[in-house]
Amino acid sequence: MASGNAIRGSRVGAGPMGEAERGETAPRLRISFWCSNGHETQPSFASDAQVPDTWDCPRCGFPAGTDQENPPDPPRTEPYKTHLAYVRERRSDEDGEAILAEALAKLRGEL
Repeated sequence: MASGNAIRGSRVGAGPMGEAERGETAPRLRISFWCSNGHETQPSFASDAQVPDTWDCPRCGFPAGTDQENPPDPPRTEPYKTHLAYVRERRSDEDGEAILAEALAKLRGEL
């Protein structure tokens, strides 16, 4: 038999929340965005809000646009560069040879 506690599992203030208590919801628009992988997402915006040109796809993270036929291109990710790759961008092979020769001369005690 039940214990007789009618509000078991409830908390103070809990109850049916209707439109009368919360107020009316703002009018909304659902806009479709498509990414380059063909994923569609439909966020809702307030009817008087400015809709952005792009939206991040929640599935793949690529940018999505409102034109299904021409979605935005995915961002180009640069590969990880090592310290040596950055040095090679700043110095030519001749500069590297000169620095190496100077370092070796210093090690040998010639300078």
